[in-house]
Formats: sequence, structure tokens, C-alpha cells
Amino acid sequence: MRNAIVRFGALYVFNAAVLLLVGLLLPSVRVGWHALWASVILTAAALLIKPLLARAFAEGTAKSAAQRTRLGEKVVQYGSVFIVELIIWVLTVLFSGVTVRGLFWGWALPPVLLLIGWMVYDRIDDRLHAKAGELYDAASSKIGGSRASDSDDKATAPPSPAAEAGREELKDGLTPEQRRMLDELG
Repeated sequence: MRNAIVRFGALYVFNAAVLLLVGLLLPSVRVGWHALWASVILTAAALLIKPLLARAFAEGTAKSAAQRTRLGEKVVQYGSVFIVELIIWVLTVLFSGVTVRGLFWGWALPPVLLLIGWMVYDRIDDRLHAKAGELYDAASSKIGGSRASDSDDKATAPPSPAAEAGREELKDGLTPEQRRMLDELG
């Protein structure tokens, strides 16, 4: 679970930055504050839909790979990657507040910029995951650490004389060590 949260969080932040950059570079794409929601959609599509589409296109193009030259094979591979990116871009635009104008500048060029952004992300992915993992672990230890310190305080606090006398009166057949162990459990 930790790995999935770290992966989603790191990719979300990177996608938000890329979407804002696309909005700044291309006047035909308006992103603005919609980058926050669009990044959720883009990240979910990249993690869930992109692998399925990439596999489907790879299987489809592999059947006719022997009939193409090496250059033709590269063109088909790049074309299928572009189509996958285009589908993800269309889904992002449809389900978020991002607006586009123009066929080339609004629909065709942003998937190329997303692809370049994801290539950069792939290069820094390990370092970004390590830093995000450190942040996640620090937050988890602070949340879990406060609970552990509370229970430690209760366990190490010496019992009051009245509580000690009450335990002795129980005559339950338990030794003091067994009572202490039961107190630590509950």
C-alpha cells in the first residue's frame, strides 16, 4: 500500500507541474487551477489505463513486425505511443476543466509534451520515489509514534498504592508478574 501511495503522489505532483507547464507554453491550452483535478485524472490514467493501452497496441503491432524495416518498426512503435498519449490527453481534457482550442496546438502537441515530461519523470523516478517514501515514512512515524508514546507512558507509569492494594485483594491466583503482563495487554 505504501508503494502505491508513494507512486501515485510522486506522479501526481509531477503531472501537475507538467500540466501547468503545458498551460504556460501553449496559449491554446488553458489549465490554471484545473491542473489539480486534471493531474488526478492524468495520474490515474497513466497508472491504470496507459499500461493496458500500451500492451494492446504492442500486441497488435507485433503481429506485423516481421513485414516492416527497422525504421518502419520504430515509426510504428512511436506512433502507437503517441496514440496512447493522445487517448490519455483526451480523457484528461474531457473529465477536467482543461480547455483546448485548435487541432494541432490544442490536441496534437500536448500529448507530445506529456510524453517528453514522462520521459523526464522516468529519469528522476527513483530519486523522487525515495524522497516521497521518506516523507511518507516520516508522516507515518509521527502518527504512529504519538500513539506508541502514549501507550508507553501508560505502561511505564507506576501503579498507585490504592490500585496495588486492590490487586492484592483480588486473590485471583495470579503472580505480580502475570498481573503486570495482563495490564500491559489491556
